[in-house]
Amino acid sequence: MSVIAASAKIHAMSFIEDGAVIGENVSIGPFCHVGPKVVLGDNVQLVSHVVVLGRTTVGKGTIIWPSAVIGGDSQSAHHSAVDTTLVIGDNCTIREGVTMNTGTVEHGGTTIVGDNNLFLAYSHVAHDCRLGNNIILSNNVMLAGHVTVGDRAILGGGSAVHQFTRIGRQAFIGGLSAVSYDVIPYGMLNGNPGVLSGLNVVGMTRSGVERSEVHRVRRAYKAIFEGEGSARANAAAIRDEYLDCPQVIEILDFIGADSDRALSSPFRGK
Repeated sequence: MSVIAASAKIHAMSFIEDGAVIGENVSIGPFCHVGPKVVLGDNVQLVSHVVVLGRTTVGKGTIIWPSAVIGGDSQSAHHSAVDTTLVIGDNCTIREGVTMNTGTVEHGGTTIVGDNNLFLAYSHVAHDCRLGNNIILSNNVMLAGHVTVGDRAILGGGSAVHQFTRIGRQAFIGGLSAVSYDVIPYGMLNGNPGVLSGLNVVGMTRSGVERSEVHRVRRAYKAIFEGEGSARANAAAIRDEYLDCPQVIEILDFIGADSDRALSSPFRGK
């Protein structure tokens, strides 16, 4: 049996399947379809022509615009009929035509989207992705399966991210870029194939990082990517020098972590 709060407003031309849970002050416009295992938190708004399927939870205050399909089965070739989940956090904005898929059984079964994220038109979040908070996916961004995106990252329009790739916190991906390898926190990546083009200094400054610390991050970046050794070896070599700089330590930890993908690096032309 569905649980629908008395304060919810549901258009007569929408279909809510038996079993759905609809929170307080939810607004569902015309021609929406909400599946039987969906939970819509308080103050969620489905504008119109929205489809929410699967075992999907939408956090409070999230707004979903027309033609979005949320919680559809994974597009993995190994998809099974077993229930998997999609969890969307609070206060997200999901614009027209966005698609988000549930996870796969083989990899934990859950796709996770954090709070306060903005998904512009026709962006795609595939199965088993892990997204943090305050992220922007611009129009037509495509995340393949198992992608991880850190807090406050910005992905420019039309960029595509290879499966299992990690994008660090506050990274900036230029429009139409092909992201095949991991992108360090605060890194800027552009092009096809994508290469590191420096640091997201504007993002760091806006988030309150002191100018002196930004300069230290720049020096560390040069030591990592312009030194004689590999990025991983260079990162390990400079750690003791930057123990009091959390931004650099975050980058070093990211480089040192296990990953299915190699690390994006700057282009080294002759």
